[in-house]
Amino acid sequence: MAGHLARHGFTVTVYNRTTTVADRWLSEYTGAKADTPEAAVASADLVFTCVGKDSDVRDMYRSIFLSAKPGTLLVDHTTTSPSLARTLGIEARNKGLQFMDAPLSGGQVGAEQGQLTIMAGADQATFDTVSPVMDSYAKAITHVGDIGQGQVLKMINQVCIAGTLQGLSEAWMLAKASNIQAEVLVDALQHGAAGSWQMVNRSATAMDNSFDFGFAVDWMRKDLAICLQEAKKLGVALPLVQQVDQHYKNLQDRGYARADTSVLIKQFDQENTD
Repeated sequence: MAGHLARHGFTVTVYNRTTTVADRWLSEYTGAKADTPEAAVASADLVFTCVGKDSDVRDMYRSIFLSAKPGTLLVDHTTTSPSLARTLGIEARNKGLQFMDAPLSGGQVGAEQGQLTIMAGADQATFDTVSPVMDSYAKAITHVGDIGQGQVLKMINQVCIAGTLQGLSEAWMLAKASNIQAEVLVDALQHGAAGSWQMVNRSATAMDNSFDFGFAVDWMRKDLAICLQEAKKLGVALPLVQQVDQHYKNLQDRGYARADTSVLIKQFDQENTD
């Protein structure tokens, strides 16, 4: 994402908690590297963050709030709880800063190709200012509503993916048992009502027991935990999400924590048999 910004002519300073990642970026793109978050944002007009868990985001913004100049626009692309996004929005406003929660869909491939989908929560003025910049690495940007609403829509996105993968896992098993090849399945179904990104991009690899790419189970379980937490607050039942989350927990216990989420097909294996 930072590379797309640099290629589009923006002056970019990068910071990564793993120094070698920033060094590798500098070997490929034009820009600068900072050794701390404070140094990275001190002179920035626009700050983009994308880290891991809620606790990582809190730590990062604790540093950012120390040195960001008044009027700076802060955009968090991390998938977090909506409550954290709202808290950061209040803290930013109190410090004379602007904040947007803007979780992403599209994964690593989408980021590399500049084809991400972004769900943005912010006031209209902030969205209008930031959106043309995010066009550098996104194919679709939607202003969902106020701060926190971007994260709510990302939770809805994850609910849809969980349900799709559960259905596909069962479909893939039926296809394998019936000697229907993945390419035939995709060619026949992708343009009909059953078609989906997961079907097109994961059928062949999942049916071939290849799961060493894409969005990891660890991260999906983090997101599903937020889904279930938010649903509980709203009094909404998510039985399928609970079921899929349990399947992923079992797969974590079997050593698939870093496997792509399409590893859900392995739920049908005999215990400890791969």
